[in-house]
Amino acid sequence: MAGLFFEQFQTGDLFHHATTRTVTETDNLLATVLSMNPQPLHLDAEFAAATEFGRPLVNSTFTLALVIGLSVSETTLGTTIGNLGMREVRFPKPVFAGDTLRVETTVTAARASNSRPNAGIVDFEHRGYNQRGELVCICQRAAFMRRRPVAAANAE
Repeated sequence: MAGLFFEQFQTGDLFHHATTRTVTETDNLLATVLSMNPQPLHLDAEFAAATEFGRPLVNSTFTLALVIGLSVSETTLGTTIGNLGMREVRFPKPVFAGDTLRVETTVTAARASNSRPNAGIVDFEHRGYNQRGELVCICQRAAFMRRRPVAAANAE
């Protein structure tokens, strides 16, 4: 499914994203080393075994990227100009290799751009849940979105 244009978002819209994803050890390893994060809690099974978690945690920046990424096909695929910012990012529960994440997104605001007539700003709240229904990630994101092309808007 292609992404939606600015005009297609309404405050309060709720998306239950169809795609889910099981996180693997390889995902965690790659995200951790590619981001140059040497935290042993993500990389060292022996170190992690001695923590309160008892095993390696999935890198939270990967969790955030995955939660937002799982929302893209049904919201912003090909229609976003760029991200303007993320705020209030939280990780209420840890993610471990083997967890399967699903995502819900709510549109919390939508407003036309004052500087670009062909764009608008949509605020999303993304929530990621594990297979037990536990909230593992929540993020507020502002996206700079394309408006529907004039010819397409006039055809309706």
